[in-house]
Parts: sequence; C-alpha cells; structure tokens
Amino acid sequence: MSNEMTNAANAAAQSAEGRYEPTKADLKRAADRYNFMACNIFNYESQMGAAVAWALAPVLRKIYPNDEEYKAALNNHFNYFNATTCMSSMILGATTATEARDGIAAKEAVQSLKTSLMGPFSGVADTIVWVLWPTIMGSIAGYMAQQGNPLGAIVWFICNVAFWFVKQKLFEVGYTSGTKLVTELGEKLSTFTEAASIMGLSVVGALIATSVKISTGLTFQVGEVALNLQTDIFDAIMPSLLPVLLTVLVYKLLGNKKWTPTKLILLIIAIALVGSFFGVLAV
Repeated sequence: MSNEMTNAANAAAQSAEGRYEPTKADLKRAADRYNFMACNIFNYESQMGAAVAWALAPVLRKIYPNDEEYKAALNNHFNYFNATTCMSSMILGATTATEARDGIAAKEAVQSLKTSLMGPFSGVADTIVWVLWPTIMGSIAGYMAQQGNPLGAIVWFICNVAFWFVKQKLFEVGYTSGTKLVTELGEKLSTFTEAASIMGLSVVGALIATSVKISTGLTFQVGEVALNLQTDIFDAIMPSLLPVLLTVLVYKLLGNKKWTPTKLILLIIAIALVGSFFGVLAV
C-alpha cells in the first residue's frame, strides 16, 4: 500500500513534459550521499558503482515512478565506475540531468557518459585534489603549526569542511551543464589545472627554503683566514642550497621502488645523527 502511495506521489510530481525535474535539495542530497559513501563501500568488482547507485537512489525514485524503470536505472548504476570523488560529483550531476530529460531510454547514454568522463576528469582532479590541494594548504597549515600557531590545525580543518561544500556545488554544476561538460568545460579545466600547477610549484619552492632546515658547520682555515663553508660559499652561490639538494635527493629516491617513505625518514635521521656527530652538519 505504501509503495502504491509513493508511486502515486512521484507520478503527481512529474513535470509538464511527463518527467520529474530534480530540485536543488535533491541534488544536494545525492551529492552528500555520494561524497559520504564513495570510498566507504568501495569494492574491487564495481569500484564505486555501489556508492553511485546508493547516492542516486532517492532522486532516481522520483524520476522513475515506474518500479521496473527504477530498478533498471539502479542496476545500470551498479556497473563499474571509478573516478576521483570531486569530479565524480560533476559526472553524476550530468548523468542525473540526462536521465531527468530522457528517462530510461538514455540508459546506455548514461553509462557511456560515465565511462568516457571518468578517465579525463580524474586526471584533472588527481592533479588538483590529491597533489596540489594537500601540498599547498597542508604545507601552509603545517608550517603554521610548526611555528607554534594553533591556527595551522584550524585552517586545515576549515579547508576540508569548505571542500565538502565545493563538491556539493560541483554536482549542481554538472547537472546544469549536462553533457556540455565534455566539450565546453574541457579546455577551461586544462587551463585551470595548468595555472594551479604553476601556483603549486611556486608554493612548494618557497616551502623548501622556509621549512627544510639543513646547514653545515664546516670551516676551512688557512693561517689567520677562516672560511665558513655555509655562509661564505653555499649561501653565496644560492641561499638554501643544501635544503634544495636534500629535497631533490628525497624525490629521486621516492621514484625508486626499493625506497619507501619510512626508509627515507630513517635515512634522514641517520644522516642528521652522523653528520651532527662528526661536525659536518650544524646543530
């Protein structure tokens, strides 16, 4: 009886063209459900497919008052899907717009749209979300904390909370833009990614000089003339030369499969202890 009442209510909510038009509240709810469960119910068969179906279930129920069409749409979203959660919001917003417009007839188009976008969009999102975002904001927050400023932890927390709302907005952008995301936004996303990459490299370069601390205490003396290796040679050639060389060494070793982050941490500790003991590194 309750199912019949639900079907009747959803049918009454259909637009003049016979299709339900999702509201902002529907899109927000779908975005929240996906962003909360995208990785929590991740599996190695369909990856994020189960999360997609669960996230879109409420809005699909409204789009498809017919039980058979609703089940077909859900089963379609259980198929393989894997993309960075940030850009996934845009992709799923676009597929929701397609289903709201064309109904179950767009089932194949929906799956094709998801498949074609998840690779390119993930490439953009991986650069911005997993590399630039934590590098820039995390380093700034970490540096503040390193200086004893409690705002460092607060800034990092606020940034991540704000990012949740950004993902909500991206779902809405995906819905309003629809399939135009493939063509019209492609060039803009590439331009934005390139600009963000340049900014990220600038920030990382500045952080190397301010956060990586290493100097030598060696002094060469000939007669009455003393020459400090750090201040008179290295700093004259390039300030923070040793921090840059150490950073390059770490990045090079990270590219070697035999080295792990844990091994690198132990190596740096060993270099610091041995170097300080023999006076090569300044304490």
